[in-house]
Amino acid sequence: MTTRLEPSPGDEYRTPAAAVAARIHDGKQHLLLAASGSVATIKLPLIISSFQARSNLSIRVILTKSATHFLAGQSAEQPTVAALASLPNVDAVHLDEDEWDEPWTRDSHILHIELRKWAHLLAIVPMSANLLAKVTGGICDNLLTNVIRAWDVDSSSRKGPTIIVAPAMNSMMWAHPITAKQLAILDKEWAWFEVLPAQVKLLACGDIGLGAMCEWTEIVKVIENRLGFA
Repeated sequence: MTTRLEPSPGDEYRTPAAAVAARIHDGKQHLLLAASGSVATIKLPLIISSFQARSNLSIRVILTKSATHFLAGQSAEQPTVAALASLPNVDAVHLDEDEWDEPWTRDSHILHIELRKWAHLLAIVPMSANLLAKVTGGICDNLLTNVIRAWDVDSSSRKGPTIIVAPAMNSMMWAHPITAKQLAILDKEWAWFEVLPAQVKLLACGDIGLGAMCEWTEIVKVIENRLGFA
């Protein structure tokens, strides 16, 4: 079930998809923040908290199943998913199972479509090697990849990038030749994507090399700029 703070007294909140649809025209800036299976997921609380003074900002978070493993309350920098939902401006944290919260009937809202309509900007921080491969291969087998595949690419191409991605992976994964080819698709071929370069750093596995997610403070600056806050 969706972890959310928004009230749910009426029919407009009967499902996660209906709750999103009810907020599309709320007059706020909408940031869809997503994380996939990388240790850099633990930077999400810092990124979200940096926007606490932005009262006109609404944040919804998508976590892949792998991303949730890094947010189980195992350390101070790794809060639970429920605690993540309580951070300022977070209206909901969406998980894969929310896609079909109830059996679908005709004219019902569909979550990945409503999230795409709702979002002014999608920031995938971090984007794992697995997610990179799925997206560039057109695979859509979970909530996040369905949102990405259903993106309005024509409108986004006219306006400029509306999906920001910050890749994060082991340096050997980064050095694999398929990675450069996949990143080139996002960076050179698909105008609706903006790729934030990885950095050289001591990785969680103990290796030192290229592949760490860019600094979270830089991600915040890019998001602020794209949403017109800067």
